[in-house]
Parts: sequence; C-alpha cells; structure tokens
Amino acid sequence: MSKIDRQREHQANERTFLAWLRTAIALIGFGFALSRFGLFLNHLEITITNRNLPLRSWVNSQSLGLTLVIVGILVILLAVWRYNQVLQQIESGNYDPSPLMVWLTAGIVILLGLLSIPFLLWRQPSNPNTPPSLSSRTERQTSASRQKSPTTSREARKIRRTKRILASQLFLRARTSKLPSKLP
Repeated sequence: MSKIDRQREHQANERTFLAWLRTAIALIGFGFALSRFGLFLNHLEITITNRNLPLRSWVNSQSLGLTLVIVGILVILLAVWRYNQVLQQIESGNYDPSPLMVWLTAGIVILLGLLSIPFLLWRQPSNPNTPPSLSSRTERQTSASRQKSPTTSREARKIRRTKRILASQLFLRARTSKLPSKLP
C-alpha cells in the first residue's frame, strides 16, 4: 500500500472517531438537559403547590438523563478502543471491518428512545383538592388555608367567587392583549 493510501485510511479512521465523539457529546448533552429539565419541573411544581412532592420511583427523567450521560461516556470509550483497533489493522495491512459497534450503539440508543416514550405520554393525575394552576398570590393563600383547616360553606363560596373574578380578569387581559394597538 502506498504512503498516500495509508494516509487516507488513517484520516478516514480519525473522521470516524470524531463522528463517534460527536455522537457521544450529543448523548451527554441531551442526558444533562433531560435531567436538569426534570429537576426544574419538580421545583416548579413544589413552588406552585407550596408543598413537598411525594417520593417517586427511580424511573424518572433524572435517571433517564443520567443513563444517557453514562451511555455517552461508554460510547467515547468504545470509540477510542475501535480507533486504536483500526489503527493497528491499518498499520499491519489487514483491515477487517466490524459492524459490531454500530449495531451495539444503535441498539442502546433505540432502547433509550423506547424507554423515553412513557415519559412523553405519562401525565400525573391531578389532585382534586389542588387547583391545576396557582398563578396568583390569592389562590396560593386560599390553597394554603384550605390545607390548614376545613373550609365552611361560606368560605368555599368566597373562594369560588375570588377564582371566578380572577379567571374573568385573566380572560379580559388575554382578549385585550390580542387587539391591535392601532385600528386602520
């Protein structure tokens, strides 16, 4: 084999290694983002509901994100191993292509993709005692007072009236914000 051909094969080997490295970085970045976004959603729910969340099982977005980070690190290790293996084969002149790493990585990514589908489809059942949106201070205060003591029918009517007023104010704000600033 000529020197130029050998150089081309080494460069192709390096490009393949860099492609595996980009894949690993993407897996690590996506896993980190998925894990942090899950933590953000938990903190947001705690802030909105003003109470601690019950402990959930180990199957959540944080564990899936951590798994993606670990898989990304393993892909880097496999890429370095494969790069060195191909380098030795090129130098000895007996290159033998092996699709094992491609199939292994594709299988792992497919498995992780299938495991993420339930997270996309799963909706947490809402607690009937907690309103779905506690966006205002008044609603948070009424929710906190509801958790502290049972409400009387008079207090319940007052709370419902306050919610109706807030809902109508939000509706009017949303309607007026959609109107053009200047009429033609």
